[in-house]
Amino acid sequence: MLISEIKKWAKQHGYSIVKEKENDSFAYYWSKNDDSSISGVAYSVSKVAAAIFNHITNNAWIEHQKEYKEKQELKHFDVSNYS
Repeated sequence: MLISEIKKWAKQHGYSIVKEKENDSFAYYWSKNDDSSISGVAYSVSKVAAAIFNHITNNAWIEHQKEYKEKQELKHFDVSNYS
């Protein structure tokens, strides 16, 4: 995901994202344009996109996201047939 694409998508939904360098990584500060009390910080592009999406959908897909992440983690532990 590119931050420019996420910023454009967020703007269409009434949110702003600011990317700032912190030490050796980046922080993405997001906020709702018409309500400054709705805001947060994420440390990756995918996490800032998920945070805004979850706010837009009133956290309706949190459980699905959690299950997906757990399944992905299990795949990393699959045993290979190669020696």
